[in-house]
Order: sequence, then structure tokens, then C-alpha cells
Amino acid sequence: MRHRLFSLIALMLIASVLLAACGGAAEPTAAPAAVEPTAAPEAVAEPTAAPAPAASGSMTKLGLWTHSAGNEGEMEVITKMADDFNASQDQFEVVIEAFPQASYNDSVAAASVAGSLPCIIDLDQPTVPNFAWSGYVQELPVPADMLAGINTGGVGLYNDKVYSMGQFDVALLNYARKSVLEKYDIRIPTLDEPWTLDEFNTILKTLKDSGEFDYAMDVNAEWTGEWWPYAYSPMLQSFGGDLIDRATFTTAEGVLNGPEAQAWGEWFQGLFADGYVNPAPADDQCFLQGHCALWYTGSWSANDVVAALGDDALFLPAVDFGNGPKIGGGSWQWGISTACENPDGAWQFIESVMKPENVALMSNTTGLVPTTAAGAALTEKYAEGGPYQIFYDMSNRYTVMRPPTPGYLRLSSEFEQAAIKIRDGNNVQDTLDDAVDAINQDIQDNNNYGF
Repeated sequence: MRHRLFSLIALMLIASVLLAACGGAAEPTAAPAAVEPTAAPEAVAEPTAAPAPAASGSMTKLGLWTHSAGNEGEMEVITKMADDFNASQDQFEVVIEAFPQASYNDSVAAASVAGSLPCIIDLDQPTVPNFAWSGYVQELPVPADMLAGINTGGVGLYNDKVYSMGQFDVALLNYARKSVLEKYDIRIPTLDEPWTLDEFNTILKTLKDSGEFDYAMDVNAEWTGEWWPYAYSPMLQSFGGDLIDRATFTTAEGVLNGPEAQAWGEWFQGLFADGYVNPAPADDQCFLQGHCALWYTGSWSANDVVAALGDDALFLPAVDFGNGPKIGGGSWQWGISTACENPDGAWQFIESVMKPENVALMSNTTGLVPTTAAGAALTEKYAEGGPYQIFYDMSNRYTVMRPPTPGYLRLSSEFEQAAIKIRDGNNVQDTLDDAVDAINQDIQDNNNYGF
């Protein structure tokens, strides 16, 4: 009972912390406030009951829950995929129940404990290991050839087993103006030859010293919550550190507070201390308004950048800080609950969802990055030669998934707190050591989360 209660607490808190930038929103306007993981809510609202599998003539109903109520594009695609699946065979009927994203994870968490989940649920990828560890979702029977065709960001893992699959992702990148880089004789980086750490430091100084901009770069430092680990831990990983030792998933010692992490922390602190980046911007318009020379954010802003800059817009890869460029990955994905009485039918639906034409349909409708090459080839923007092909290539080549551990909530929260303290001038080594102590204590308290 204690294990299941902790699972509910963790899932409820993860629901509050995770940000739409790594979820299904095509363009988030702000990150939600972080939630301190200290206590469970006193009460959990009763979830809306999922339709139980039942015979409808010769058809067996499969309940499907989605977070996409209010998101017209996603709902249009999900409804079409369900209708097409229902019409393609005479054994199963997928029945959709849609929730607003703000309340969805709360409903799923409560229904998990109550044992009332439907067969098919969509899950924000970082929550998948906790659902798997808690016994609420089951391993998917993914054939090896199918798995080989899906990018890293399209799969949800726990203990090296697949528990979810998704059609879309986003990519982190640097936006720039071609005219500005040419004016200051700054090399335009490529996927094969990104900016190096020394080169990037020189670029930031050049742009600051020019006097043309309020800041050399905007990194969305006004956002809170999951944005911090999603956006900034890939920089840590490119330095050679990480949030946890991925060989065991049982300690953060040496990876979040080792010399590579220390180097990242000193550099990150310098961005703000040296005046290259605004530590508390009022909004995310600095680059678009011409007050910042560079903008580190997601592919969800591409349409706005192109609308504002036209042919002057550049989409640039993440910086190589020493161990290759790294970006975050993982968005909303489909899983099958352990309460499902007809997992074969649910898997048939997920297989149909992951067909190239359906991956392409979702991308063409929402603008999000497809997770398969076959799907990308059928899209308007991500096919070879398309205007957004570079986002697919970035996602495919650079993605490092957030650590697939049920304890990710603690990793996320502790990293955010540590990075904010580092930004604000606290001692880097002491701050990282404190984060490691808190993470390791959480892992110990939860019996290594099954690792």
C-alpha cells in the first residue's frame, strides 16, 4: 500500500511539474510554476470513469483517454485515427474520452490507484517509468524492426523495456539572424560542425561588446519547472556530466557533482554574471524584438521567427560543449494500462497510430516533429529539402532522453533548484553536492526504484 500511495503522490507531482514544451502544445506561452515535492494533496477528485470494455454487437470497446481536449488539431487527428481503426476491422471499437491537459494527469494518477484506467492512455514521456514501476502500464510487444524505425524521442522506456510510443517530438535549437552573424563575421554552424565551447564564448563576448543588443542571448530564464532540466541539463550532458549515473540509475554521485558538472555550473553561472543573458526577463520576446542576438528555445517558435524575420531567420544546432551537441526529447506517447482486458486490440491501435501516414498526419496538422523517418518523408515541412527538416535531423541525431527512472521527479526538481541557485551566484560545488545528496536519499528511500 505504501508503494502505491507513493506512486500516486509522485504521479500527481509530476503532473504539476512537467511543461507543455515537452508535451503536446505546438507553442507553449509559459512554463508552469514548480511544485515542491513534499506532500500529497489532501484529497484527489474522483476521476471520470473510463468506459469498460464491453461488447457492442460484434465489437469490443476499447476506452482511450487523451489530454487533448481543447487542442483542435490533435483532437482532429486522434478522432480520425480512431475512426479509421474502427472501420478497418470488425473486432474492436476505440472510444475516446478527452480531458483538458491541465487536469489530465491528475485524472490518470487517481484512476491508476483506483484501478479504473481505460485500455489506451496517452502519457507525457517523463512520467512513463513511474507508471511502469508502479504497475499501471504494461510492456508493449514492439517488433525489433518497428522499434528500429522510431527515433529515440518516440519511445518511453523503463528497465530497457518499451512501455509507450509517440508520433511527435520537438527540438531545442538556437535562433539567429543571418544578417547579424554576417555583420560580426560569425561562422554559421552546421549539424556536422556546430559551434564549440571556445567559439561560442567568443561569439557571446563579440555580440555583447557590439553594444547593439541588450543581451547576447535569451535562454527563456523566466520559465520555471520542467523547462530547466529539459533545456539546460543537455548542456550539462554536453560538458560530460548528467543528472544520474545511467549505468545503474542508483546514484547521482560523480555525474551531477563531478568535475564536468562543476565546469558546466561555472560556465552557466557566467552567462548571467557576465551579462550575456538576462536572469529574469519579463517575457520571451527579446529576440523577436531585436534586443537579443540569439535565442535558445524550441522548434515550436519557428513559425513566429519566420513570420518576423523571413529569409533572415537561421535555425542553428545546439553548441558542442565538449561531448557533442545534446538536446532534450520525449513528448506525449501512447501506452496500454495493466487494467486492459484486451491488450491485443489496444496494441493493434497503437500499431496503426505509428504507421507513417498517421505520423505524417499528426505532424502536418500540428507542426510538431515526426518521430520516424518514414513519417517525416510524407510531411510538408520535415521531408528532405523541407523548411523544417533540420528540426527532424536535430531530434534524430542529438536527443538525450531525460533519465528513464521512476525517480525522475526528484531529479527534475533538484536540478531546477540547483540551477537557479547557480544562476543567482551560489557556490557551484556546494549546490551540486546538495542536489546529489537529496537525489540519492530519495533513491535510497524508494529501494532504488526497481533497479
